[in-house]
Amino acid sequence: MLNQIDEIQGIGLHLDLVLRKIQEAYLRTFEELGVDMTIEQWVILHQVYEMGEDASQREIVQSNFRNRATISRVIGGLERKGWLQKTRFEGDQKRFKIELTKEGHQLIETVLPEAKRLRKNAIKNLDANEFENFLRVLEQIGENYS
Repeated sequence: MLNQIDEIQGIGLHLDLVLRKIQEAYLRTFEELGVDMTIEQWVILHQVYEMGEDASQREIVQSNFRNRATISRVIGGLERKGWLQKTRFEGDQKRFKIELTKEGHQLIETVLPEAKRLRKNAIKNLDANEFENFLRVLEQIGENYS
């Protein structure tokens, strides 16, 4: 058992290093495209795009690993940049409807092809079984900490 513990001692460091490389690649790509955006902003902007007309702040909070205040702050930043607008759903004054503006749609058209390229790059030189196993292992590691 001791040898197994020694072998996995750096797992957090390895996960952090990989995550940082991924984040750096995205930020470098945003910069090359001339887009002043954080990764958190991209994640939420893309979620709104994927959700379409049904996008609500509540659903975005529920589908992210961030708290409500953080999501609200990021959405506010996206509003100030003119990429999102927040209104109320008709007949439901409790939920905020989040929509892409014209500029937000243009931004998606600019960034999404590059984001897809970066995602494909992540699995380069991996076959489908390796990637499936990788996801299963990550999920199990996460469950082990729950």
